[in-house]
Order: sequence, then structure tokens, then C-alpha cells
Amino acid sequence: MRGQILSFDDVSGAGLISGDDGIRYTFVREAVSPPAAVTAGLRVDFVPVAGEATNVMLLAAAPAPGAPSATPGVPTDSYDFARAMFSFDGRLRRSHFWISWAVLFVGGFVLNFVPFLNLLGIVLLWPHLAIGVKRLHDMGKTGWLIAIPYVVMIVGGVYAVIQVGLSAWMNAEAIEAEDPTVILSTFGPALGILSLTWLVGIAFWLWIGLADGQRGDNRFGPNPKGE
Repeated sequence: MRGQILSFDDVSGAGLISGDDGIRYTFVREAVSPPAAVTAGLRVDFVPVAGEATNVMLLAAAPAPGAPSATPGVPTDSYDFARAMFSFDGRLRRSHFWISWAVLFVGGFVLNFVPFLNLLGIVLLWPHLAIGVKRLHDMGKTGWLIAIPYVVMIVGGVYAVIQVGLSAWMNAEAIEAEDPTVILSTFGPALGILSLTWLVGIAFWLWIGLADGQRGDNRFGPNPKGE
């Protein structure tokens, strides 16, 4: 079987190979032939045995410089639309995150102006979550942090509705009389709360969209930049 070296530690003499079958295999220096410098990115031929690569033969460097892609067979610098939008596994570099976000923004904007299709905008939630989770993975953080803006929005929305309801019930007569002062005091705080939740959401997405990813491999996969 053929594959590509993901990483190799000169100190321990152990490394990791991404097989062309999509499975990762461990290997040791003693299994490599001919004896030569082992570096990430080299193509190899090997014999898989119970998750370990044996009889590893060095072939040549990968066509693209740097480490291999997080997805076997896909160059590091290429943008995989399906994986970026629908998969929660692995990592996503910043440039690919913003490409995905722009596509989703335009798609949501168009759906809002198409009769009966604007309700389908809910399906865009999945790719939004997918790109957010993988961006968090690239930063070395758990994907569950993606819940922060949504939890803040839900809690803020519920609080705003309760606040408006109680204020309207206590000032029903003044509201019916269209007293501007009472109307402002009734709906003003709720609008402020909702605005704050939106600001939290914007700040969160800017954070994951602008923060640099971890160098090298992390527990979520190899660096999508190939560093």
C-alpha cells in the first residue's frame, strides 16, 4: 500500500503515515528502507500489519510542499467544498473558513428574497456549525464552544420576551393610550438585550475567524496549512 508521512520524531524514532486508504498507521525508523532522512511529506510504500506500517520504502516527496492534507488525496492548499460545509471532523484554515462563510452569507441573503424558500434558510445552520467547529479544532479547542453564541441568543431572547410581557401587563393602560414614554420603557430594554446578544455572536465569529490555528498536528488532525 502507498501513503504519505504525516509526522516523524527523530528523538523517539516513531512516526505516522496516512495511507491512501484513509487510515493512519504508526511506524518506526527501523522499518524504513533505504536508510535516509525521514521527513513529513514523503511518499512511501509499506505493508500494513494491525495498524502499523512495516517494510516502509521511501519513494519521493509529495507534489505539494509541506505536510499532507488533513484529507488524504486532497492537496493542502485546495478548498474542499463538501468537507468544509458538511463535515465536523478535522480542522479548517482561516482562508477556507471565510470562503465558506461568504458562500453561506450569499446563500442566506438570496433565500430571504425567494418566496417560500426563505424557510429553507434553517438548513444553512448545519454548514455554519460545521465550519465553526472545524475552525475551533484548528485552534486546538473543543467544538462544543460553538454553542456559546446560540445559548446567549436563546437566553437573551427568552429574557427579552419575559421582560416585555411583564412590562406590558403592568402598564397595559398606558400602552393602549400609546404613551411614548411607557412604550419606550417597555420595549427599549428588550431591544438592548437582543442587540447585546447579536454583538456577542459577531464577536465570537470574528474571534474564530481571525485567531491563528495551532502549529503542527493537534488532537483533531494535521495542520491544514501544512506547517
